[in-house]
Amino acid sequence: MGNAEIISQYRGDKLASEFAWKSKSFIFNGTTVSALTSRVVDALSLLSQQMEQVEQPFSGKTPKDLAQQFQSLDLEQPLLSFTESLKELKQLYLDDAVYFHQPGYMAHLNCPIVYPAIVAELILSSVNSSLDTWDQSAGGTLIEQSLIDWTIQKIGLGKNADGIFTSGGTQSNLMALLLARDHFSRYHLLHSIKQQGLPKEASRFRILTSEVSHFSVQKSAAILGLGYQSVISVATDGAFRMDTHDLQQKLIQCRNDNLIPVCVVATAGTTDFGSIDPLQDIADICQQQKLWFHVDAAYGCGLLISNQRRNKLVGIEQADSVTVDYHKSFFQPVSCGAFFVKDKHQFKDVTHHADYLNPLSQSQEGTPNLVNKSIQTTRRFDALKLWLSLRVIGAQQLGDYFDQVLDIAEQAYYMLDNEPCIEVLHKPELSALVFRYLPQKQSDYNHEIKSETDTCSINEAIRKALFKRGEQIIASTKVNGLSYLKITLLNPQLELEQLVELIETIKRIGNDLIKSFDAGESLESAIENIIETDAENEFKANVSTNINSVA
Repeated sequence: MGNAEIISQYRGDKLASEFAWKSKSFIFNGTTVSALTSRVVDALSLLSQQMEQVEQPFSGKTPKDLAQQFQSLDLEQPLLSFTESLKELKQLYLDDAVYFHQPGYMAHLNCPIVYPAIVAELILSSVNSSLDTWDQSAGGTLIEQSLIDWTIQKIGLGKNADGIFTSGGTQSNLMALLLARDHFSRYHLLHSIKQQGLPKEASRFRILTSEVSHFSVQKSAAILGLGYQSVISVATDGAFRMDTHDLQQKLIQCRNDNLIPVCVVATAGTTDFGSIDPLQDIADICQQQKLWFHVDAAYGCGLLISNQRRNKLVGIEQADSVTVDYHKSFFQPVSCGAFFVKDKHQFKDVTHHADYLNPLSQSQEGTPNLVNKSIQTTRRFDALKLWLSLRVIGAQQLGDYFDQVLDIAEQAYYMLDNEPCIEVLHKPELSALVFRYLPQKQSDYNHEIKSETDTCSINEAIRKALFKRGEQIIASTKVNGLSYLKITLLNPQLELEQLVELIETIKRIGNDLIKSFDAGESLESAIENIIETDAENEFKANVSTNINSVA
């Protein structure tokens, strides 16, 4: 049977069902653009209504409450209706999502996002380019590379630098330690980990980083076969920045113990405190001792486009590698991060040429296959979000947003510091503040809470109560074993009055919890009573408002 006969027979078999199949096709192409347009309008209508109705960052629902809604869900039975599916999505997700654009959200490094990036999300998902090879992305490759080159210029890494977009800081830090490990082994031990696996000396490799650096340093060390034992914590000063004297002492101790320092990881914006390590001093030490110098600027990268505070990153240009998270300080949707190296040839340790994908011959011809620089293969065109943001808004405006956030954080510090019953641990370098409620500091204090254990319990209960109320969401952390509250500000539209409201709410909840504590009531029960009282007061206020409006 020839090809013509095969085609004829196939078409004959499919003819009866062809019309029905085409009429129900959801494959996106030129014939279904109008259908997509209609559905996008429906989705935007739902989203618009939701954004207008949302008045606080969270509903306060518990995991148990939300899980009940999924019990009857059967994914084997489609709804076969876009309208019904959106209605279900509203119920299962949108009604109880956590909304980062709400000023009351101050918990983690989640920013409100600029809407040109949302438009870019629609475009990049529709075309669905994969940025691993030129023949899957074409112009997308050049857009990403342009952004890499632009950021390199902002950092000041030099003409021999290069980079790649990543899923975020954890992946970028993993790549940094991988390249640092392999570079050391190749340069000092004449051993290729890529070809031969870990050398016998690997158990003695050590990575030095501050005691408040990101947990991904330890996680990466474990993934790379070095183990948690390889990470040495360096003490910090009163502002939670790496103590370079202790760094030098730890390096001496390493060598005295026959250990092998490989890399120092500095942080430009620690997760808890927003502290920036003394980058220039650390760079000098690393250069003197021939150590890989990595800067984790996942949080502090916004300073690269700051119009007022770029000098805080002096020394970052000396780094061998840098982590940047655009989805933290450039107001981009998750995920949008990047990793950079001063010497682009270091990427050879993550390069593998597959004949079907990125053969060596293509590299020799000059074909730009970005997979040669990545630990990922298939990779989203996340760079388009930043690209469209820069083209529509510009770096100066984004930098102004970040500067505004840091201005607000500075005022927040003074507000908290003015409160007798609030202990603030540090003045912010960026926009994170760690503090705790200390009722004992009030002059008229006469309650049962005396110990640090009780104070920690009260602070933990304050955070839980705030989360269950849903109007303000903050985080908590531990410093020297004690519980503290934490706010991370990334919303340039936050008003100072809203910070005053948060502080007053913390004090009120704290006082209510103390009274419950005095009465012997459990803190969990006290939290429930606070929520119920708040709901009753809100209901009464609404009724009063409605009566007055009718009158």
